[in-house]
Amino acid sequence: MSEYTHPLADAEFVLNELVGFDKLCAEMGHEDINSELASVILSEAGKLGSGVLAPLNKVGDLHHPTMIEKDGGPGVQQTAGFAEAYQEYMDGGWASLTGAEEFGGQNLPNVLGSAVNEIWHTSNMAFALCPLLSQGAIESISHHGSEHLQQSYLPKMLSGEWPGTMNLTEPDAGTDLAAVKTKAIPNGDHYLISGQKIFITWGDHQMTDNIVHLVLARLPDAPEGVKGISLFIVPKFNLDENGHPGERNDAFCVSLEHKLGIHGSPTCVMSFGDKGGAKGYLVGEAHKGLSYMFTMMNHARQGVGLQGLAASEASYQHALQYAKDRLQGTKKDGSRFTIMKFPDVRRMLMQMKSSTEAMRALCLVAAAEIDRGNAARSELFTPIVKGWCTELSQELTYLGTQIHGGMGFIEETGSAQFYRDARILTIYEGTTGVQALDLVGRKTLVNNGESLGALLDEIAQDLAKFDVMGGQFTLAAQQCRTALECGVAARQWLLDIAATDKDAPGSASVNFMMLFGYLCGGWLMAKSAMQAKAQLAAGEGNADFLNAKLISAQFFCEHMVVRSQACFASIQAGSDSIMSLPEDAF
Repeated sequence: MSEYTHPLADAEFVLNELVGFDKLCAEMGHEDINSELASVILSEAGKLGSGVLAPLNKVGDLHHPTMIEKDGGPGVQQTAGFAEAYQEYMDGGWASLTGAEEFGGQNLPNVLGSAVNEIWHTSNMAFALCPLLSQGAIESISHHGSEHLQQSYLPKMLSGEWPGTMNLTEPDAGTDLAAVKTKAIPNGDHYLISGQKIFITWGDHQMTDNIVHLVLARLPDAPEGVKGISLFIVPKFNLDENGHPGERNDAFCVSLEHKLGIHGSPTCVMSFGDKGGAKGYLVGEAHKGLSYMFTMMNHARQGVGLQGLAASEASYQHALQYAKDRLQGTKKDGSRFTIMKFPDVRRMLMQMKSSTEAMRALCLVAAAEIDRGNAARSELFTPIVKGWCTELSQELTYLGTQIHGGMGFIEETGSAQFYRDARILTIYEGTTGVQALDLVGRKTLVNNGESLGALLDEIAQDLAKFDVMGGQFTLAAQQCRTALECGVAARQWLLDIAATDKDAPGSASVNFMMLFGYLCGGWLMAKSAMQAKAQLAAGEGNADFLNAKLISAQFFCEHMVVRSQACFASIQAGSDSIMSLPEDAF
């Protein structure tokens, strides 16, 4: 988190007023967990974020990880200061926050963990990617690993001592995981893994005494396609008879990628088996690895959506301070004033402020559905959280740089880093197009739109209450109603056309996803406005914060929700002009 402002008050507002944190904890049987404890945890996380992680953000951007020789092969030396920061992260118990108690975790709700994760990513996204991937690996092993694997690895992973990675992509197998070529050969009580994986975030470093790689590979008798993929634990160091790191495994980072952003995070090309085979241990059943990996990937996808929020928040904080400080303009009496006085600068700042609040609301509401065990709603939200939040972050971090004017183009001011760091978010863990296809296909068409219909019904009920607020929200309520009508019509259009035009769902998918992002954002900002107004009427809460919430909700509903209409217009245009041009005419 930057040295300027932080979103803790808004996170607490969302937890209390939109998620119903105390009620959620009671439903989960957590009598000793409540909103007061959540406030303390967020405050302490804010101290680590602002005091330790944020100062290293620029350091990691300028001083990248490097290749070294270590333990008989190539390795990675992380940026100076990161190891000490990671030790503080571990010492504070942050790695175990949401983990199961049986393995040393604190068993706190996932939604609170998400609110804390926002702080890490706002402070230093490159650093925060390490625990993010570990959390996903923990989820996969917890759900699908044998008792022996769980007992061997989860306690150390939950403590943060052994972080985890996700090894899917190969040079010839990007999104198309059916093309995975990495091999797994049975060898006694383990398998010998050989192959190469690319784009492996935090694939190697010297911050911990072991790393737990989750690797997709094929057994010799594996069927073709995605049905033939299995999942393996491949540790950096094999465990000895006491469960401690022993001999070095045949799994090495052979090179580092040179990236547009997140420079402090080593993105590795991992090679397995160059010296005869890396020892790997089968997770769950053979040939079911892809479904197991999706447990990790879906966790990561909501986490990446949260990164979109975090990058936008960091950019906003930076731009806000600049706008308050930058003198540009002279009054008749010769005195000067800041660019905060200019309506267009305020427009950009309001767009950033209101949109980050809408994204935060959606991210935390979606995270809470996991705590509630509402799989259908959580799965529906996941592609919207990942796709919409990361796409919107491209625009918001651009605005942060734009507010800086010419100085935004200069690296020393810091704004450009948020812009560059955010660029990966629409790509990794499934591109925007993949998220959109997931939403229209597996989350809508597969169940005849039932899950989406249920969400639309809930939104309609809440917006009916928003309608009666009147006053400053008359136009805002009207725009939300129109967006809801677009959402209802888009769902029906998709169901109607899918049977007759095979190209229509894919052609409309991104606009379909963005429409529901703006609609969900407007819905939750409308609910926020209603809760803020109720608190003000009762004389509760911080009046300055609540009045600001009313204005940001009004702005988002008036200026951002209207985009759903353009999305729907494009959806209705169908696939004709998209698919008609011959390939050689492009």
